[in-house]
Amino acid sequence: MRTDVIVVGAGAAGLMCARTLADGGLRVAVLEARWRIGGRIRTFRPRDGGPPLELGAQVVHGSESPVHRIAGPLAVVPRTGGAGAVSAGRAHDMAALGRGGRAPWLLQHRLNRAPGAAGGSVADWLAAQGLSGSESSAAREWFAQHWAVGPERLDAYGVAAAHLGDGVGEGEYAVPGGFDRLPERLAAGVDVRCGTPVRAVEWSPGRTLVRTDDGELQARAVVVTVPPAVVTAGGLKIADLPTAKYRAAGRLPAGDACCLVVTCSRPAPDSTVVFDADGLRGFVSSRAGSPQVLVVAKSAAAAAVRKAATGWNAAAGPDAELLRLLQPALPWTAGARVTEVTVADWGGSPWSLGAFTYAGPGAAAAAGTWADPVGDTLFFAGEATLAGHRLPWVHSALDSGRHAAEQILAGVRR
Repeated sequence: MRTDVIVVGAGAAGLMCARTLADGGLRVAVLEARWRIGGRIRTFRPRDGGPPLELGAQVVHGSESPVHRIAGPLAVVPRTGGAGAVSAGRAHDMAALGRGGRAPWLLQHRLNRAPGAAGGSVADWLAAQGLSGSESSAAREWFAQHWAVGPERLDAYGVAAAHLGDGVGEGEYAVPGGFDRLPERLAAGVDVRCGTPVRAVEWSPGRTLVRTDDGELQARAVVVTVPPAVVTAGGLKIADLPTAKYRAAGRLPAGDACCLVVTCSRPAPDSTVVFDADGLRGFVSSRAGSPQVLVVAKSAAAAAVRKAATGWNAAAGPDAELLRLLQPALPWTAGARVTEVTVADWGGSPWSLGAFTYAGPGAAAAAGTWADPVGDTLFFAGEATLAGHRLPWVHSALDSGRHAAEQILAGVRR
């Protein structure tokens, strides 16, 4: 089969790119390895019809996000229920994590305004704030959970630059009915083929050959939206990829993440969000009256959550390790049983190899190199193309997909 453009990946970037190209009059085919669309957007819907939970992208950031235009009107995420923390294995009020401007979220705000000279890590910046003991460990883990990697691997200037360059406004919003309504709307009327992993791309100027398990496809151009780590790991082989491009991909790894929805045998008595400063659980949340518990764990905590979920099944269990994971954060789970577990292991998936690209040393320069088209034939999109310049959330992926499509359309019109 021959088409104008093949888009590799049906995440936010790939679908936005395909939607823009199709609206511009080009024939487009989107090839997706998973048996669903959405990429790192994944919504869980309880069997009892309760509110959906997000196992991937959690919220829409900013009042000016393009998601408002595509999937709106959106709902403001309510700030109801309690906020707690686990530190040294014990439950605390969130306010106990830092006093006098040393709370992790206040330190994050301070860094975003004044990161200091380029070249230092977030860990270095935190050390310069004079933190010690539990305040230091809480702040380090706060950054790890927001960036999916430890602060020693985060560039302080890059983190601040990403916040400064974002420009989508304030606030957090939810897509009514679930975040996966966004990819559904983008994919409407587009030729999307799920369960079709692309193994290799061969190309010469103006011609491409894409190899899949089901055969070969030809197109004038290919848009690669998979994370750079998938390319460097050999999950997608691109023939004659320039050396500079391959090196850039190697400097754009994704941080680890593993998310769970754990259904318990009893409902939660109240709504709460708990941050684990010990680095074992990430963020754990429950809703009053619902038996589902959402665990969103990044960086080193992802490995602990992954281990706790491994081997569980409804027929045989065991659920002891999962309950040990939950109880310090949610004491009401003591004595409960686990009846169902849904896992979204982003770090363990060969199609993502992590949560998102973090702002590491040199990420901004590498992202620019990764984003550059090759021979007006290979194009690139995804939040990794904006690392160190923008925050790695869904709106950045959407903007990158639209930008790649506009590059192709401009070439067609010349």
